[in-house]
Amino acid sequence: MTGRVTIAGLGPGADDLVTPEVQQAIDEATDVVGYIPYVRRIAPREGLTLHESDNRVELDRAQHALRMASDGRRVVVVSSGDPGVFAMASAVFEAVEHGEPMWRDLDIRVLPGITAMLAAAARAGAPLGHDFCAINLSDNLKPWDLIEKRLRFAALGDFAMAFYNPRSKSRPEGFARVLEILEETCEPRRLLIFARAVSTPEEEIRVVRLRDATPEMADMRTVVLVGSSQTRMILRQGAPFVYTPRSVPE
Repeated sequence: MTGRVTIAGLGPGADDLVTPEVQQAIDEATDVVGYIPYVRRIAPREGLTLHESDNRVELDRAQHALRMASDGRRVVVVSSGDPGVFAMASAVFEAVEHGEPMWRDLDIRVLPGITAMLAAAARAGAPLGHDFCAINLSDNLKPWDLIEKRLRFAALGDFAMAFYNPRSKSRPEGFARVLEILEETCEPRRLLIFARAVSTPEEEIRVVRLRDATPEMADMRTVVLVGSSQTRMILRQGAPFVYTPRSVPE
């Protein structure tokens, strides 16, 4: 087979945060497949077909890409951030596992990108400088009870945390419940970073204590970083630095 599937991360938003490796794959592609706003980040050109689809059809999108690659096309499946972090890489491999036997022999590559939590952490300083975890707060693909369980254990384990998809218009109550759980398990002075639209002209970084956090501070363009009990804030003129020390006192 001469076709291939490249699963690529477009980074958090700014064009200069797309890696050269990803840009080369896009330049060589015959087809780009992805969720509507991500595909619209790709400049149209002769010889390139753009395939937009809704965010709830990940497996269909992956199967479409694999079928086109089986026909000899050079397909790039795009995600924002990194394709392996709550994105399309898993969907493509799930489609391979349960799909046509020939798909297993395709040339499939995953190209990393800068995911939102790392871009947000860099803007704030180094809040993920020690042990941390990432939790997707959307219950589209897993039950809310599981989200609560993982959140509670992460908080009890004193991890720094990164929350993706914190608060949508269709489920605004979810993030309010997240804050309640944090209030039950963490001290009121725990630091939270609300990083919205990082690396775009709409970027907004807000650092607050848990006691001052409200659900309205987050939306679907926001990644929320929660410090551990060791996370510190350095006050200065302008935005503060937030960091988590590399060592933990015994």
